[in-house]
Amino acid sequence: MMKKLAFVLIAAMVATLLYRPAQASLEIVITDGIDSARPIAVVPFRWLGDGPAPEGLTQVIAADLMRSGKFNPIPTNAMPQMPSSEQEIDYPSWASLGVEAVLVGTIEPYAVDRYTVAFQIVDVLRGQITSGSRVLRGGELVSSNDHILDARRSVINGDQFRQYAHRISDVFYETMTGEPGAFMTRIAYVTVNHNNDKPYELVVADYDGYDEKVLLRSPEPLMSPSWSPDGNKLAYVSFENKRPEIFIQDIYTTRREKMTSFSGINSSPVWSPDGRTLAMVLSKDGNPELYTMDIASKQFTRVTRHHAIDTEPSWSPDGKSLVFTSERGGRPQLYSVNLDSGQVRRLTFEGEQNLGGTYTPDGRQVVMVNRTQGNYHIAKQDYPSGNMQILTQTSLDESPSLAPNGSMVIYSTTHNNQQVLALVSVDGRFKARLPAREGEVKSPSWSPFLR
Repeated sequence: MMKKLAFVLIAAMVATLLYRPAQASLEIVITDGIDSARPIAVVPFRWLGDGPAPEGLTQVIAADLMRSGKFNPIPTNAMPQMPSSEQEIDYPSWASLGVEAVLVGTIEPYAVDRYTVAFQIVDVLRGQITSGSRVLRGGELVSSNDHILDARRSVINGDQFRQYAHRISDVFYETMTGEPGAFMTRIAYVTVNHNNDKPYELVVADYDGYDEKVLLRSPEPLMSPSWSPDGNKLAYVSFENKRPEIFIQDIYTTRREKMTSFSGINSSPVWSPDGRTLAMVLSKDGNPELYTMDIASKQFTRVTRHHAIDTEPSWSPDGKSLVFTSERGGRPQLYSVNLDSGQVRRLTFEGEQNLGGTYTPDGRQVVMVNRTQGNYHIAKQDYPSGNMQILTQTSLDESPSLAPNGSMVIYSTTHNNQQVLALVSVDGRFKARLPAREGEVKSPSWSPFLR
């Protein structure tokens, strides 16, 4: 439940890294925004081998692109044909359905448990004009391929189909929007299941909930997972030693290092864009204030000095300032502080409260939790205009985290009296829920780009 500047510090008992099967414990349920998305076609890839075809490629790509909120893949049973290459495409048939682009491809055996995957992204409108035509290049007439937006061929292992599907989705997304896709990213989150002896788990999974790994299990609550810029580590808060302490843990080796263990509050660790510094909230000098810590030397710098409570720091994309939540104006609002000059500036004025601010990657907007008439919703504020837009209509929204390309926000909300994760596009049009199969899920954190 959202509280006024929640300072309930929660914690973790660190357990051995446990692996679960590569399935989704979170089920993405799209609730709005597909009908107005751009119509495309992801044609089932043609299998060129003997025996059953490998699975987990076409369906994953179509689901990725639908969940982006940008595209609406037409159903397979509505496709006028099943081409596997540009030469087989009947352009008028696809154009009559309003399809903008078609993804076609093939899968064929390469070696034992290795496969060649080839695909093309084809512009339907250009295809009607340029397919089969010839242009003069270098003094010779050659076939025009301007309608083929991208074409690639790769050899992958049998266990890489899902990962490579995300890669194809990234290529398609960037080809069609000019912005990088974020399908090869991961999310960290906390699950709560009171039927277990240790009900709280800190979990890392693919953005769509697959390939889930439990990093921590604890009888006590967990909070504040934060990704390092290289995607290899998480910072978090733990109470395992009967006091709040901030740790950094390697996701792959499970090795960890204690970063703070001061009396009082140790909370909200957030990595700087260059990965060298953590911003956090400490009360070691009395009042809860913002601090930065050089990770290598563990040297601290106090950032704010005010009698009000300052919390929830988040870095600007250039690493020169922090946005944070403070009651210094009477009610919680967002402020920014320049790390060189120490100058503090109030950012938000709309509504009763604004909390948990995060800059978009371009630094032109801040996504936050806005309270108006007692309702907590995800909102964004543009700069320099200051115009605010409410993005959600869900209940008790909190903990927003942005995809690294700035296209989507993942956040915690309440559905059927349980905490679940939800997605909303930054324009507020596309929405989805990610309820857990068991228990509740909260405190999401979206990873950086993973290459």
